[in-house]
Amino acid sequence: MIRAILIAALAFASPATVGAQSTEAGREASQFVPIENEPPAELFVDPPLAGPLARGATIIPYRTRNFRILPIFGAAAVDVSPRAGHLHVSVDDLPWRWADAGDNGAVVVNGLPAGPHKILIELATPEHEVLTGKSVTFVVPASKSEPSDKPLHDH
Repeated sequence: MIRAILIAALAFASPATVGAQSTEAGREASQFVPIENEPPAELFVDPPLAGPLARGATIIPYRTRNFRILPIFGAAAVDVSPRAGHLHVSVDDLPWRWADAGDNGAVVVNGLPAGPHKILIELATPEHEVLTGKSVTFVVPASKSEPSDKPLHDH
């Protein structure tokens, strides 16, 4: 009986081992194993989605390669491998920006006035060192409900 159980166990284990070996060769590194000589972080930014932009909502899709967006900050997180960090987002070259560590695949900005705008999205290390960035320019169309520049009453 024990011999039959061992033979059955070996029969089930062998295909699994062979399958694991064949998929391992073409697979990139796992997030559970440190990577030596990591390739550079890359950022890809698309133009804002047209439908939401026409309604006044700026939704800018992005994706990364060789970089994970995680809510980790400070010197202790710099050596995380594969590389991780967050986004820095700035609007219209203003002197302030915000950090986004949510990794939802899009930057969303609402309430921009009608007219031309520029949003800069940067990949930053846990210590806020910028690795790379991309900017996108676009025009928020005027909406019918947007107030005009003319005063309602003359005094």
